[in-house]
Amino acid sequence: MAKNYDQLAKTIIQDVGGKDNVNSVIHCATRLRFKLKDEKKADDDALKDTDGVVTVVKAGGQYQVVIGNEVADVYDAVLKEGGFSGGGQVPDDYGEDDNSSFVDKAVALISGIFTDILAPLSAGGIIKGLVVSVAAMGWLSKTSGAYQILYAIGDSIFYFLPIFLGVTSARRFHMNQFIGLAIGAVLTYPTMVALASSKTVLGTLFSGTPFASEIHTTFFGIPVVTMNYTSTVLPVIFTVWFASIIEHWAKKWIPTVVQMFLFPVVTMIIALPVAFIVIGPVMTWVGDAIGAVMQSVYNFSPIVAGLIVGALWQVLVIFGVHWGIVAVATADMSALGYDPILALTLMVCYAQVGVVLAIIKQTKDKKLKDTAIGAFFSGIFGVTEPAIYGVTLPRKTPFILSCIGGAISGAIIGGFHAVIYILPSMGFFAIPAFVNPKGGSMTPIIGVIIAGVVAFIVGFALQMLFGKKSVDAEYNEKQSKKAEERAALNVTPQVATTSLVSPEDGVAMPLSEVKDDVFSSGAMGKGIAIEPSTGILHAPADGKIIMTFKTGHAIGMKTNDGAEVLMHIGMDTVNLQGKGFKTLVKKDQAVKAGDELVKFDIDAIKKAGYSVTTPIVITNSKDYEDIKQIATGEVKAGQKVLSLIAPEKQNVTTVNGQVQLN
Repeated sequence: MAKNYDQLAKTIIQDVGGKDNVNSVIHCATRLRFKLKDEKKADDDALKDTDGVVTVVKAGGQYQVVIGNEVADVYDAVLKEGGFSGGGQVPDDYGEDDNSSFVDKAVALISGIFTDILAPLSAGGIIKGLVVSVAAMGWLSKTSGAYQILYAIGDSIFYFLPIFLGVTSARRFHMNQFIGLAIGAVLTYPTMVALASSKTVLGTLFSGTPFASEIHTTFFGIPVVTMNYTSTVLPVIFTVWFASIIEHWAKKWIPTVVQMFLFPVVTMIIALPVAFIVIGPVMTWVGDAIGAVMQSVYNFSPIVAGLIVGALWQVLVIFGVHWGIVAVATADMSALGYDPILALTLMVCYAQVGVVLAIIKQTKDKKLKDTAIGAFFSGIFGVTEPAIYGVTLPRKTPFILSCIGGAISGAIIGGFHAVIYILPSMGFFAIPAFVNPKGGSMTPIIGVIIAGVVAFIVGFALQMLFGKKSVDAEYNEKQSKKAEERAALNVTPQVATTSLVSPEDGVAMPLSEVKDDVFSSGAMGKGIAIEPSTGILHAPADGKIIMTFKTGHAIGMKTNDGAEVLMHIGMDTVNLQGKGFKTLVKKDQAVKAGDELVKFDIDAIKKAGYSVTTPIVITNSKDYEDIKQIATGEVKAGQKVLSLIAPEKQNVTTVNGQVQLN
């Protein structure tokens, strides 16, 4: 059964300042990306302490709540809870009164345009890379129908990239998304694509310069520099931006009764000729110029370029600025057929993975270990945000060490002169992007694999040698503070590591699956739930009854090992006023594990319309280091179902008035 994220969604919306403080929310691979009306209303500390939230990041004009691999499910729950519509965006007046900087706005814009198409871009890159690789090894003929169909599946999003970007750009510029789609379609219209390679040349603009461009046609006598806009980025984005201005202007004077069909006509008939005459050529030249600059840096020294880009890549990811390099890489591939710069970054993730594995071995903090294990497996597939935000960045030194490993990986890729020919996926799925579709040496690809392995080893080794002190610094501080508090009160933990047995015959399930927010959210404490098959509730351990109810629907006890256990038979069964229940024990009565506590009539309770699902909750869960469910499915009364792990006992001494842990 899928996990219920409703309570987490409620908490997130509450702690970002409420639904009225949300302008929009989208998500990427690991993060909820909020646009808030007032970030000061958000409670950063509360969110960071929320189970299910890795951390909070403010960057690129966005309030980012890092979730991890379950972000898509949490996002759906946030949309449902907040009543947000429009694919995660709600109507807003964001922009005019926005106080964020120009750089923040630019980063947020580029990020927002590309985020929505990450999934098909990634899928297309993997499919195209694999098809090209198979063909390069001679396993599939390029003339076969299978190759052509599979290549079309992988290449289509790249070839028609302006169409996809037309939609996402229109969304960001608050204009009709289908007009944005139409703009992308016109730029990639077959006749216009063919015209760019026409043998009819009316003249050459900027002849003798690097920007020399042939004129193949005119628009009412105005020369048009026809170019191939398939697979391009900048022309469609700037055309949609210009079209949004025309659209907003047109809506102001076109009568409402004819707006539906007239403003698209005005928008497209003005914006698209301007696109072909001015915007498209200028943006193509800009892209070529940027590519030339990046190429010149790379040509100066691929190894130095790799060191710099590899070292800085994760920093750029944190601030969302890496989208600028992705856009440049796309322009490079359109102009040159390949890109060397983004290629330098693609094995950086394994330096982060190596550092995280070392931290898993070093830490004593169970929560950190659990977070790091999840981040490790995400990182293997190239998704490093959980590792960065949840593990290495908060501890600083591990993050710096991962950047060093990333620099070395970039230098190795640069040394092998490896370049990418398509927009890559992440992690080892990026390797096919390095395959030259025209054939050639496999040495660069071997270099990329070596870069990934070396990055992993370097990250792991550096963390083991130089990063251990930073791993549990915060954890040790908290443990010292707890010890200090215990010493001040002259008390020791009143719980011991123990286990509880099932109080019922039935089917064991996670507490999160109980159809009651109070129990499923963990607000009452951690535990387990049983769907009983017989109507007898037994004691789950030796102890004393501390709470009974006249209605018989619930009972509380404290075990001899210090666990406070609440057993609640059914949901809302208090409404039965005791009908169908018979309590067999009294308050303060000592009981043994397996003793009968309550008898109840399952059939009568269900007939009255109530569930008999029984949560078994440890109400003093905070006193334990961890509580684990150790049985699922069919269980018998007396079978171990929960493991309660107490904190390690510390010997406390005082040195010069300071509490010390021995």
